[in-house]
This record gives sequence, C-alpha cells and structure tokens, in this order.
Amino acid sequence: MSNLIEVSHVSKSYGGVIANSDISLEVPAGRVTGLIGPNGSGKTTLFNSIVGYHPIDEGSIKFEGVEISDMLVPEIARRGLLRTFQQTRIYSKMDCVKNMLISLPHHAETYASMFKPHTPESTEKAERLLEFVGLYSKRNLISGDLSFGQQKLLEFAMALMNEPKVLLLDEPTAGINPTLINGLIDRLRRATTELGITLFVIEHNMPVVMNLADNVYCMANGKMLAHGTPDEIQNDERVIAAYLGGPLETEDH
Repeated sequence: MSNLIEVSHVSKSYGGVIANSDISLEVPAGRVTGLIGPNGSGKTTLFNSIVGYHPIDEGSIKFEGVEISDMLVPEIARRGLLRTFQQTRIYSKMDCVKNMLISLPHHAETYASMFKPHTPESTEKAERLLEFVGLYSKRNLISGDLSFGQQKLLEFAMALMNEPKVLLLDEPTAGINPTLINGLIDRLRRATTELGITLFVIEHNMPVVMNLADNVYCMANGKMLAHGTPDEIQNDERVIAAYLGGPLETEDH
C-alpha cells in the first residue's frame, strides 16, 4: 500500500515554544488515518504545516513522493491536498449551492471569478454532493441559517467539489449534535470507499476515531507518542496516561 503523505522528522517552533518536535508519520492511500492527543499537543500545527500554512523548521513533508514543505498553499491544494478547519469557513450570506459553486478550483483564484456564470454540469455536481452529505433539501437555504453541524457538512461538501486526493479534517464532529455524528461518520467512510478520498482526521471524540480510523497516531507535548490500530491505541498505557495526566514516554524515532 502506497503512502500519499510522508512526514519525516518535522519540527516547528514559534519563538521559544516548540509546537512539533521530530514528528514522523505516514498516511496510506485509500484509508482513514486518525490523529489524537490532548489540547496543545501540536496536532493542528502539524496539519497547518502539511498544507503549507506554516513553513517547517526542520524535516521533510512529501505528498505522492514529492517534497511539498517549500510549496505555498495554492500549489499544494492544486496537487489534491486540502484541509477543513475547526471553525467552519463558509459564505454565510449565500445559499448552499452558491457556496458549492464558489469553491470550485477555478473559481477560487480571484474575487471577480466568484461572479462568473456556472455551467449546468457544475450545478448538477454541487447538488449531487449536497445530496451525498445529506443537505440536498437545504440546497437553496442561506448557509448562515443552517445549524453548526449542517454548516460542517456543507464545508465538507465544498471540499469534495475540489475532488481532493487527501482531505485533512480538523475536529469534524466538534460542536455537532450527537444525534448527527453517526450520519457524519457514515459519510466520511463513504467518501473513502465510494469517492476514493484518503482522510487524515484530527478528532477529540475517542469513540468516533476508534470507529472511523484504520490506524491512529497519538501526539503529546509536541512529540509523537504512539501509533497503532484503534484497539492498540485505546489500550496503550502511554496514551491513557496522556489523557489522564500521568507520566509520558514518547516513541523513539
């Protein structure tokens, strides 16, 4: 099985604060990889570095075997590597279909392009993906009137409009009504099995990660703590200690 993302010995500091220290991991194609860890463990910093928001200090980040650590966000995105955020980034005064159409790759390049006419094929694709995430009946509603969970589903659908090879999801279930979480998990799985999209997911909801991911990494204090299957991770004493505040021993790299 090939690895789409390969992170090797990556370190990142902000002033005197070490956010990531000697981080290595792999994201295999066609699978769901989870990333867990207590608040402040450096997970979001790592995501930001992978997609080009923050240049790394040391190490290597490869996507499909190509070094991307020196590339800008748009170039990385054009290669098929995208991310979502903990707080939704939608156009709250536009309806759902318009949000979808604006997120098309060629419409994201300039502000003026947002007002270009869209083809029937693009509109059909937008509506098909809104149906995929369960928002077809809301397609003509103003997105700002959706619930927070529905806005997250819309942002997920907007990312799918770009047909990413890998999608990094930062806390996809945070703030979502618990009754909607199982439906979201099902759609994330289907994105991998039906659309062929590889997922790399930061998630604090442990049952979600253990139910969704094929393999899981755990970070703590900016370092990689453990890696294994969901069963291995939830029974790892180092992971348990990290969440309960006990002593930590990190992996050797």
